[in-house]
Amino acid sequence: MSEFVTLEEIRAAKERIAGVAVRTPLYRVERARLRMGRFPEPEFDLYIKAESEQPIGSFKLRGAYNMVAQLSPEELRRGVITYSSGNHAQGVAYAARALGAKAVIVMPGNAPEVKKAATRALGAEIVEVGPASSERRLKAEELVAKFGYAMIPPYDAPQIIAGQATCGLEIVEQLPGVELVISPVSGGGLLSGTATSVKLAAQAGLLSAGVQVWGAEPELAADAKESFYSKTLVEWPAAKTTRTIGDGLRTQSMGVLNFAHVMQFVDGIVTVSEDEILAAMRVMLSATKLVPEPSGAVTLAAALFHTEELPKVRKVAVILSGGNLEPELRRQLEGELVAKA
Repeated sequence: MSEFVTLEEIRAAKERIAGVAVRTPLYRVERARLRMGRFPEPEFDLYIKAESEQPIGSFKLRGAYNMVAQLSPEELRRGVITYSSGNHAQGVAYAARALGAKAVIVMPGNAPEVKKAATRALGAEIVEVGPASSERRLKAEELVAKFGYAMIPPYDAPQIIAGQATCGLEIVEQLPGVELVISPVSGGGLLSGTATSVKLAAQAGLLSAGVQVWGAEPELAADAKESFYSKTLVEWPAAKTTRTIGDGLRTQSMGVLNFAHVMQFVDGIVTVSEDEILAAMRVMLSATKLVPEPSGAVTLAAALFHTEELPKVRKVAVILSGGNLEPELRRQLEGELVAKA
């Protein structure tokens, strides 16, 4: 691996995960449906990359399988471990099951039950710890030292970045006229991968050299935005990041390698409020029929409610990173939509 993940490595990851991860659709948001629902109507053409349609309901399968598939037979025999609030947990569990390896997942006790249940259903062993992402990592490292498991980190590894980058490469292929791509950001795996693939594709002449990639995250967990604009990797305490409804975006800091890629390839980061996340979820449930989890809705929230902060363009693609929505919250949001109608 070079200092930065290369286009060749991303294309190799694309071949490696083919047949396991899905080439997800890119849906155009119809203006008429937005008007019918009395939702904000953007001046640009808006597309949603539906990573919620992956077998595990999120993009995390891309990076997890890309890394697990490169382990040696001996490493697979010993088993794999990761630390995750839910979606990466399912990605590693799915990849391990596909390749015949044991999977151990360190999860926070406050992870959504729907994600815990899905991880167990894939055959993984769950070890629960406190809410801090640092607690998860330390427990996983302790178990690696004790049992010799192969660590599959949730974001801070070139194999993970290359796997997540395949999402951006698909957007380029599906919408070569795209001018702005918005990705969620927490640990930085998806944003760093997407920005790298999109910008390298532009350098290769596959789309406009002026294409921009931005990150979106909750205001209540805005460590990535602070890191980006201060040009210094910062960490927020778990007591702050765990306030957001976006449970997949509560990581306290971007990964070191992810931060390097973000500083090299990303154009900006915008933050959204909790009310804006919920509003974007209602838009998706009503105007697109896609099912978003809160973490996946931050990009649509950015596109609909923060246009003044974003570049003025004609074609925007936002990544819906996951659709593992708690049933109770879905019922609440759909009830609000019925009341509004």
